[in-house]
Amino acid sequence: MSHQSDLIATDINAYLEQHERKELLRFITCGSVDDGKSTLIGRLLYDSKMIYEDHLAKLKKDSAVHGTTGGDFDPALLTDGLKAEREQGITIDVAYRYFSTQKRKFIIADTPGHEQYTRNMATGASTADLAIILVDARHGVLTQTKRHSFIVSLLGIKHVLVAINKMDLVDFKQERFEEIRDEYKQFASRLDIPDLHFIPISALMGDNVVDPSQNMAWHNGSTLMNFLETVYIGSDKNLQDFRFPVQYVLRPNLDFRGFSGTVASGIIRKGDEVMVLPSRKTSKVKEIVTFDGKLEEAHAPLSVTLTLEDEIDCSRGDMIVRPGNVPKQRQKLDAMLVWMSDEAMVPGKQYLFKQTTKVATGTITTLRYQVDVNTLHRQDAPTVQLNEIGRVALSLSEPVIFDSYKKNRGTGAFIVVDRITNVTVAAGMIIDRDSEDEADDLWSVESEQSEKRGSVTAEEREARFGQKAVSLLITGLTGSGKTSVAYALERRLFDMGRASAVLDGVNIRRGLTKELGFTAEQRSENLRRSSEVAKLMNGAGLIAICAFVAPSEDVRQKAAHSIGEEQFMVIHLDAPIDICRERDDQGMYAKADAGEIVNFPGVSSEYESPADPALKLNTAVLSVDECVDRIIGLLEERDILA
Repeated sequence: MSHQSDLIATDINAYLEQHERKELLRFITCGSVDDGKSTLIGRLLYDSKMIYEDHLAKLKKDSAVHGTTGGDFDPALLTDGLKAEREQGITIDVAYRYFSTQKRKFIIADTPGHEQYTRNMATGASTADLAIILVDARHGVLTQTKRHSFIVSLLGIKHVLVAINKMDLVDFKQERFEEIRDEYKQFASRLDIPDLHFIPISALMGDNVVDPSQNMAWHNGSTLMNFLETVYIGSDKNLQDFRFPVQYVLRPNLDFRGFSGTVASGIIRKGDEVMVLPSRKTSKVKEIVTFDGKLEEAHAPLSVTLTLEDEIDCSRGDMIVRPGNVPKQRQKLDAMLVWMSDEAMVPGKQYLFKQTTKVATGTITTLRYQVDVNTLHRQDAPTVQLNEIGRVALSLSEPVIFDSYKKNRGTGAFIVVDRITNVTVAAGMIIDRDSEDEADDLWSVESEQSEKRGSVTAEEREARFGQKAVSLLITGLTGSGKTSVAYALERRLFDMGRASAVLDGVNIRRGLTKELGFTAEQRSENLRRSSEVAKLMNGAGLIAICAFVAPSEDVRQKAAHSIGEEQFMVIHLDAPIDICRERDDQGMYAKADAGEIVNFPGVSSEYESPADPALKLNTAVLSVDECVDRIIGLLEERDILA
């Protein structure tokens, strides 16, 4: 074993019981190619005497054939067990190793450093409590170092140890260690890593791995092994929010009906009141049953069977929670995806989404942005490819019960499965949109207040103004003439004695929506707010003339539903983009071409032409007055103008 214990010889049962009570730490090693991840794990196991003699003899023999140390003992071969790994001298798949010390027991995941195996690294990191990020002292912080650090942050790993390796190849210089440390700190300042540490090591030579280095007396901190034994992870588990996804309904006989599963988070005790979602039926815990007998309480991650005092409906995919602490239920979600398939993501394609014990069909409706791991900047992209990371909007066939991944990893994680091949294509982490933008959700939020009607009726307003209230959405590309036509129409209606007002997209953004940007969701929110204003104007009997790009057909349909189908008309100014570019006196298209403006319809994002506009006008051949004439004709034809 890794440590000496007299109990092994005298009382094996007592030793095993003592060993069982030890705290378990799961950690991964990650970083760029050839940073020494496998070597470090091999050194840890070797110096802690966790290698059996026959295994050690075989490794020494293999080192002469496959090793990268000139025939000397190569610790990396301890985890690089695949034939391809040994032949190429690289790590391909995740290798798990178990060892223990007097203070703790450990499960190590050795993850590959190559970019093409990023998906393997993400898989290994998904269950880790701590990450060791290896950095080659010769090369410093590389692209893959940043990629893995971002994934570690994304997956919610709170404890990160940056092991600056191969210090023997830079003469154990303190200055080099501090230079890399400062560079990494600058990058990590934009990541969510609450507990960050640095240790200089030489994995091959064993410096600062298990024993303090004689070559780096300037390092006053702990060794890597000491850090692993002492890092505090007790507060990492979510013991507040009880979540019990039901995996199986156990009915061995007529007298027993229990609900089996793994406690995802929190604590449950016998007699506690619980609620079953989505039915919201309540009961109390009658018994907590395990293979070894009944328990008074259970906590994550125990697998148990709960029996309830009442016969209530509960099946696989449901979740048992506390009545006063209920997770969210939604069909539409935002999530971060790590794409793991050779086939690129296809927006709109139906996939299977497995979250806890629930499996639902659904689509990835929108790729909101892709993350550049080098700069951590958001960038537009049509899709995400293998090993790329992006934020997406999901639409599922039925509601799922979840917490945000940041709050609860157990209920906030999911996988995406191809329905045809049954291959896992992506891993996802649900984002809490209460703290983000909720543009799409706000469209569907119904007012809880009853509608208040004034003393002036719609009929009286029609008689006064000689018109019916309506909202005209004049949409088209930038430069199509929306603003010119809108204000000319307002002038014409005013001269006719009618009451109207213009909601211009530019002016709206100077006040009502000045904090919004130009992403798809922010454009949606901009039109949602403007629709609410238009609806109020219609209520006052006015004709609302709304001049907006409004590039999404889906969002335009939402505006129609919000205002009322009978009071909403779309007028499409269908000018060719070349003409729009010629009319662009503010240089917007040029800036979009240069990348200075992102999400620009017609250049870096799509403009979806209205499917069934009330009127389609080619402003390349029609003058502003001609356009107004046709709009007035439409209003008269539909009895809007009396």
